[in-house]
Amino acid sequence: MLVVKGAKIYPVTGEVLEDGMMRIDAQGKISQIGRSIPLEVGDQVLDFTGKVIIPGLVDAHTHVGMWGDGEGRAGYDGNESVRSITGEVRALDAVNPRQISFTGAREGGITTVQILPGSGNPIGGLGLACKTWGSVIDEMLVKNPSGLKGATGENPKRAHGQAQKQAPATRMAVASMIRTYFEDAKVYGEKKEQAQAEGRPFETDLNLESGLMVLAKQIPFRVHAHRHDDIVTAIRICEEFDIDYTIEHCTDGHLIAEYLGRKQITAMVGPGLSASGKVETAAMTDENPAILARHGVKVCLMTDHPFLNCRYFLQYAAIAHKHGLSFADTLQAITINPAQALGIEDRVGSLEAGKDADFVVLGGEPFSYKGAVLETYIEGRLVWQREIY
Repeated sequence: MLVVKGAKIYPVTGEVLEDGMMRIDAQGKISQIGRSIPLEVGDQVLDFTGKVIIPGLVDAHTHVGMWGDGEGRAGYDGNESVRSITGEVRALDAVNPRQISFTGAREGGITTVQILPGSGNPIGGLGLACKTWGSVIDEMLVKNPSGLKGATGENPKRAHGQAQKQAPATRMAVASMIRTYFEDAKVYGEKKEQAQAEGRPFETDLNLESGLMVLAKQIPFRVHAHRHDDIVTAIRICEEFDIDYTIEHCTDGHLIAEYLGRKQITAMVGPGLSASGKVETAAMTDENPAILARHGVKVCLMTDHPFLNCRYFLQYAAIAHKHGLSFADTLQAITINPAQALGIEDRVGSLEAGKDADFVVLGGEPFSYKGAVLETYIEGRLVWQREIY
């Protein structure tokens, strides 16, 4: 057994443990956590006296492994932009687990990521949640699929209306195509159910099967929306079809925070530390996470890697904390909140008995200049260590 001792431990869902201890079993699970755990014969002890331990970070919106990091255009596999509706494509089939972005994630203390298709299409395909260490993506999975990606606003307009002179060229068309997709999926599901009841053969449509999973609330719709009106449109459509959803980016959320709080939405907020590179991010503010949280929105910070390099996830969290997000809310926004939003909180997001032993060793308090990542562990295995120069 592996025993961790001496560190100040932030379990997130429990009280802070000064000079805490954790016992990790052979399966990489936390078997005990507390202030005093008796040592047994054969225990391997890791003494982190003077250090701080937090749960492995959960980055709920990335394109890690599929955006060409270190590979250039040959490795760019984020958007299937030839058609605007591509519910059948799966991030799983494009992720390169040996890409340098996974190393960057571990360097940033990120142990679990959601990897999504890009935002070029109103319906973009299926995402997944996985650990950030391994060599075969199928063996790294935590949940697959983890959601169906959708997008509103500038990106699908640019990818299709401007670049290819085809729909959608307007926000009206983007919304219409999303509605039509779910209407088609509903009819498809009814026909499938009838055929099964009658014992007739039925031709599978993988594009609509993804929509059917959303309509059945097996997975949520994860909607890219920056501008305030796009956010409201996304909510309107999701309510029309009574589907579970998350708002991805939510850059203008602070402008309609009271409305979003009433809707009790979950927002994947980010990327931070970046410029307002397009019209719909003109109102970007570092206070957005704090404003949303104060109004009752469940905030999950995210990197959108590579648009914020995932090595800097903790630094983004520190900025959110500096601009009004409480310490507790900030820590939850990069651990348990995204774990819950992904439906994987039974395994990750906090340090509790029975959960995966994913944790990060820091040189000081989280969100302080001394709180650099020193070591990252996944299921009790050391997967990244800072070099001492």
